[in-house]
Amino acid sequence: MAVVTMRQLLEAGVHFGHQTRRWDPRMQRFIHGERSGIYIIDLQQTLERIESAYKFTRDLVADGGRVLFVGTKRQAQDAVLSYAEKCGMPYVNQRWLGGMLTNFQTISKRVGKMQEYQRMRDSGEFEAMPKKEALLISRELEKLQRNLGGIQEMESLPDAIFVLDTVKEHIAVTEANKLGIPVIAVVDTDCNPDVIQHLIPGNDDAIRSGSLLCRIIADAVEEGRFIFNSRQGADGGPSLDAEDKAAKQAQARDEAAAAAAERDARVAKTAAAEDPALEDATPKEPVPEVEEVDEVVAVTDDAVVAVTDDEVVVAVTDDAEESKTESDDESEDVADSGVTA
Repeated sequence: MAVVTMRQLLEAGVHFGHQTRRWDPRMQRFIHGERSGIYIIDLQQTLERIESAYKFTRDLVADGGRVLFVGTKRQAQDAVLSYAEKCGMPYVNQRWLGGMLTNFQTISKRVGKMQEYQRMRDSGEFEAMPKKEALLISRELEKLQRNLGGIQEMESLPDAIFVLDTVKEHIAVTEANKLGIPVIAVVDTDCNPDVIQHLIPGNDDAIRSGSLLCRIIADAVEEGRFIFNSRQGADGGPSLDAEDKAAKQAQARDEAAAAAAERDARVAKTAAAEDPALEDATPKEPVPEVEEVDEVVAVTDDAVVAVTDDEVVVAVTDDAEESKTESDDESEDVADSGVTA
């Protein structure tokens, strides 16, 4: 089955090149002709090049490789973002920072700084800071996320890069060539095809054209990942569908929340065991209020006599009440015996 059809390329406008006065003579072999002052790209060669780039990307990912999506022009930003996230690959769609490949060690440190700021924000440390300091860090975090958010999961150099508009992204192409990283790129009639290892002649300015070509590379990545999982025997490995991926993430979040709740309960139980006062802290009966006593007159085994502001108080102890009850019973017995006599 073909990766893409000629009709799809025509509908997306892949065959439209630049004006005849804006062209690179090295692209002449990919030009079909000229019409109304605009060069027309030979789509037959485009189909062949798409097949070749698709197979290369699929085999690269099947061997465990990683592809970096690059497209910072306005027409390509949304397509690069959506399809790179769909296939789980890193991307750059805002600005290419010089040295992002050749000085990757420094870029990695900035990514680590961004992740540290994210941790501070999520843990609420910004709220404890002075307002000005928190505002400055928030602005720096926003800038880092805009420029490096797409490569925060990229721990090493990519095995290939996919570029839309090699004229605008000439720094990325130069760095990749310097490091020997293969470049898969869409080349228009104003581009230099000699610096691209896997080129796709086509329109790099139209939104529909860029989206179509990004989708093709994303499909190659997903097919390559499927092959990689099959070779590893990981039937339960990462899914190729976005819905399955979202379900996996939701399940992971639920498991993390359950583990956190279990950990909190365990910590509370340990704290209670170490401090017996917390365990014995049972509610007790309220103690009745007692009037102020000016003077205690006498204390006996049976009663306590005290004087308050208004009256004399005699408090009978429990032992006195029991003995009084016993004496009352004896008196009743004696009276009954006297009456009988």
